[in-house]
Amino acid sequence: MKLKKLSFLLPIFFIRLVSAEDCSITNLGGCLAQKFFEFLLGILNAPIQPLLDLVYDLLTKPVSIDIFSGVWGVIIYILSMFYGLLLLYVGFRFLFSGYSVEQREKAKKTLAEVIIMMVLVQASFYLYSLVIELTSSVTTVIFNMVEKDFFLLTVDDITNIGLELLLVMPYVLSILITLILLVLRYMIVSVGVIFFALGIFLYFIEPLKNYGRLIIHFLFATILATFFYSIIFLASSKLLEVGAFEHFKILVMIGAFTLVNIATILIALFVVIKSALKVAAPVMKVVSVVQAVT
Repeated sequence: MKLKKLSFLLPIFFIRLVSAEDCSITNLGGCLAQKFFEFLLGILNAPIQPLLDLVYDLLTKPVSIDIFSGVWGVIIYILSMFYGLLLLYVGFRFLFSGYSVEQREKAKKTLAEVIIMMVLVQASFYLYSLVIELTSSVTTVIFNMVEKDFFLLTVDDITNIGLELLLVMPYVLSILITLILLVLRYMIVSVGVIFFALGIFLYFIEPLKNYGRLIIHFLFATILATFFYSIIFLASSKLLEVGAFEHFKILVMIGAFTLVNIATILIALFVVIKSALKVAAPVMKVVSVVQAVT
């Protein structure tokens, strides 16, 4: 159906396109074709540009976590109630260690871990913000190396123009999917400042260490995702300099966004599954022991 709708354009495809400065009475057909396609692609780029601007902002601008600073303060207040219990536990370990050098060393190690945990939890908001700022800065530098018109429909040659007209809807769809995933990432990272403090606290509690690791790994993977996205877009733009890809720009553009979407899902699944297996390992040991006893 699309081919039938575009069949009236076929005669124009056989006209050689020329640049504006080369226009003259001798190549009027090429100039008209060039202007026609520029006008047509300009219309198609008009709704795409706002989507691309939003993608750029979500990729490069730091996630705002200030709106959750009040909730973070409440979480820190709740966690600080356990500091006294932990210090009391360490004191009992010192008290009952007696003359055992090994037990005293373990108590000292526990005390050091509790102190480190307290410092990190109290500074978690600023540490989290620092990671976001650094990731945003590096992502911006890399993303700005991508050609400005890489994401836009352009008048390059007949093959590109034909594919762009045919595949403009799949391209817009791939951008929309990426936008949805980036919005979800923004929400997770923004509220993650609360769970980051909780993750640090759980990480230093031996029975809950794997749960803390799961939270921290997931948040860090989500924050650093934009860095890998910028590399994917940069590598994709460089592919257009290869002769085999220069006539299929729209396919490279769709492939770049699709790869970003697939990478998002795979990274999330990898982190969750890997951490979940570590969390499940102690439970499985307990189950196996119970089964052996019964």
